[in-house]
Amino acid sequence: MRISVSSDMDEPVARALVVELRGRGHEVVAHGALRPGDDPQWAVCSEVAARAVADGVADQAVVCCWTGTGASIAANKVPGVRAALCADAYTADGARRWNDANVLALSLRLTSEPLLKEILDAWFAAEPSADAEDRENVARVGRLDLDKPAP
Repeated sequence: MRISVSSDMDEPVARALVVELRGRGHEVVAHGALRPGDDPQWAVCSEVAARAVADGVADQAVVCCWTGTGASIAANKVPGVRAALCADAYTADGARRWNDANVLALSLRLTSEPLLKEILDAWFAAEPSADAEDRENVARVGRLDLDKPAP
């Protein structure tokens, strides 16, 4: 899987994220502080990583900033992106399962390396739900990208 990764800071957990994803066999494309010469501002690098998903250049993305909030906000402004700020494995599982999230947002402050592995395990193990109600909710969010009122 090709994964676009961004971080606004070159922190140990951000570097560990790249190593962990590569160790799991994913192709990683780094942005922001993880790529020399890139703009490391959270709004910029999170948008770039999320846009790669929306454009089909990456299968998924992981965006990071100190709290994870700014990165998730920026990523969610890109149409077609469903970014979820996850601080634990249960939330990561639910984000993939019920929300069909395609971008994982992480806090550089709160995410330890052992917790990072738990979150990634849950994220990659979960499959989007086939339940009609869950699919309709995801479709409704997609219509919000088009600024279309509910039917």
